[in-house]
Amino acid sequence: MDPIWAAAAELWWIAPTAAAGAGAIGFATVRRRQTVNGKRLGYDAARLELRQAQQDARDAAVSARVARAEAARVAADRAASRTDAVAVASARRALREAQLASKAAMARVRAARARVSAERSSLASAADLPLDRLRARHDAVLARWMAYETDPGLALAYPAMSDGRQPHTAAFLAAVERARDRRPPSEGARATASDFSDYRRAIDDLERAFDVAERSARGEKVQPDLPDALWDAARGFAEKSTEMLNRTSDLLGDWTARRRRDR
Repeated sequence: MDPIWAAAAELWWIAPTAAAGAGAIGFATVRRRQTVNGKRLGYDAARLELRQAQQDARDAAVSARVARAEAARVAADRAASRTDAVAVASARRALREAQLASKAAMARVRAARARVSAERSSLASAADLPLDRLRARHDAVLARWMAYETDPGLALAYPAMSDGRQPHTAAFLAAVERARDRRPPSEGARATASDFSDYRRAIDDLERAFDVAERSARGEKVQPDLPDALWDAARGFAEKSTEMLNRTSDLLGDWTARRRRDR
């Protein structure tokens, strides 16, 4: 196990409030499948992501066409007095949302193409393997987070970074779990292009979530762009943190009451 990984694992059980998420996180056993590895891994994963983005864009374009046809039908019904203005407004709103989703899907296709191009260029120039570079990004975020857990000055100045009840911190802790679940074992690890793509996406989310949590803890107004699944998991972390703190408070209250009775 990498030293930074071991330290991070230990912190889950020592840090006062972050420990609330430890029971939920745990170390996941990474599935091992028939795999490929080497310098092409990032490029193959990028091509896989591009194909998925293109399929998503086609689906979004179809949805937009369906929404446009439905809006036209509702407008015709309104002209014939067969429906009301509320239905027309609803259909137009659905059309706008479908069109925005289609544009967003096309943007993801362009981003995926750019990544394919970048990964293709790195095949000849990069010294490290793609999986090693991804692990280095992962370790860098963990190191930055551990500073808030181990440095007394930072812990006092920015307590929100260790408080799982804070929404942005909870989202970061959820991202830590996802990235850890998707991280291949360090020694002799091999991964499929799909595994690598999932891990890279988790690291992208982890970096964004840490930036959001850090800026929020420092008092900045942030508008995070994180996956809905991450926010769903964050709510679970916040609930567990609150439950743990309430239980600790009750135990301390009982202990204090007993001490007073014994005097």
